[in-house]
Amino acid sequence: MMIDKLTGVTPLNNVQSTKRTHSTDSVKSSADSISVSKEAKEMAEAYYLNEVADETPDVRLDLVAQIKEKIKDPSYLSAEVINSTAEKIMSSFGI
Repeated sequence: MMIDKLTGVTPLNNVQSTKRTHSTDSVKSSADSISVSKEAKEMAEAYYLNEVADETPDVRLDLVAQIKEKIKDPSYLSAEVINSTAEKIMSSFGI
């Protein structure tokens, strides 16, 4: 059995009979917007600072190596250097 034509269905006519609208009067244009709460901004900043702290090494090995080399020199540890270091430590504690 062979079917040549489906009765009542003409797909080409359905496509050709569609009407296009050229007017944009019924479409309202509005810009999208989002708002972020103050709490969310603070949480994002805290997360960022936590990530930076996790990635930063606790000990700066380059400075430790420099100081080790300086200490090996017997003339480095003088009263002047010790007093300067003590002053810096006291000032960092606010004394």
